[in-house]
Amino acid sequence: MTVNLLDFDGESLTAWFAEQGEKPFRAKQVLRWIHRSGVADFDAMTDIAKSLREKLKAKAVVAPPAIVSDKLSDDGTRKFLIDVGNGNAVETVFIPEDDRGTLCISTQAGCALDCAFCSTGKQGFNRNLTVAEIIGQLWQANHALGAVHGDERVISNVVLMGMGEPLANFENSVAALKLMLDDNAYGLSRRRVTVSTSGLVPVMDRLGDECPVALAVSLHAPNDKLRDQIVPINQKYPLKELMAACQRYLDKAPRDFITFEYIMLDGINDSDAHARELLALVKNVHCKFNLIPFNPFPGSPFKRSPAERVRRFADILMQAGIVTTTRKTRGDDIDAACGQLAGQVLDKTKRTAGRVIPLVEARS
Repeated sequence: MTVNLLDFDGESLTAWFAEQGEKPFRAKQVLRWIHRSGVADFDAMTDIAKSLREKLKAKAVVAPPAIVSDKLSDDGTRKFLIDVGNGNAVETVFIPEDDRGTLCISTQAGCALDCAFCSTGKQGFNRNLTVAEIIGQLWQANHALGAVHGDERVISNVVLMGMGEPLANFENSVAALKLMLDDNAYGLSRRRVTVSTSGLVPVMDRLGDECPVALAVSLHAPNDKLRDQIVPINQKYPLKELMAACQRYLDKAPRDFITFEYIMLDGINDSDAHARELLALVKNVHCKFNLIPFNPFPGSPFKRSPAERVRRFADILMQAGIVTTTRKTRGDDIDAACGQLAGQVLDKTKRTAGRVIPLVEARS
């Protein structure tokens, strides 16, 4: 059976090579060719014996998912549509900035968590992505951006914040994370790789044990009543449990803070009272806040909070000593902004199309 070597992290590739009667250093050589140099052709792996190259050609491939489209925003953001087969496609976004280049990667075709303000969730859910489909987004982006020789750092940061909930696809997401951190592959720092979660509490603990990287939590509400409605996973793992999990994660995290992502919805979660509730909620968690202006998508009933309301909300948090930033909207002219990623998903959840999402709470 032919295997796709993009599905292996360093440990599993070494084990596969051992099954073929090859020494561990051969696996490291191949890992460097595939990920540091972006090579998919075994004949191009020139420091590997011809006999091994022939064996690899007979038993393996390097097959990243194909780029279907590549759109460039006016602000330099690039959105790649990645074909993951059977009518499904996911989106990957590269965000260039003066001091870094960030790639936002998807981990599922769709998302089953159904957050009220997210375009991805409204597409439904089809399946988890494989390791090859997750790390293949980084592999393809490096090629598209001209960084395939190991020394370039066009992509300096990776965030698992695209389509899907990374912790709901834990094993494959972690295998891809290990490749990102592996010095024989992409060699990224744990501080420069971030996993975003809506709050799968038991799996947050597993991540801390098995592959602690920077953590961002999609918070979006200061109390259970509101969060139950706009982030439904809260009904299973309420805020008290989530805050305790954040405290536990900090014991193992590469950074000494958790980033709380908070989408600003006009009249829903953006009042002074909500900001003060947040301060009480996170008082025992060392954290920073990233306020995200809502990015509209077709069929959504929500509106973006006015700029002055966002500024006032941020001021309340900052006056209490919490580092607070407001995310600059990037790529919204190509639907590549936060919450807008939709791709193409053959929904298996049988959700009702075109349902109306209630406006859940008026601003006080």
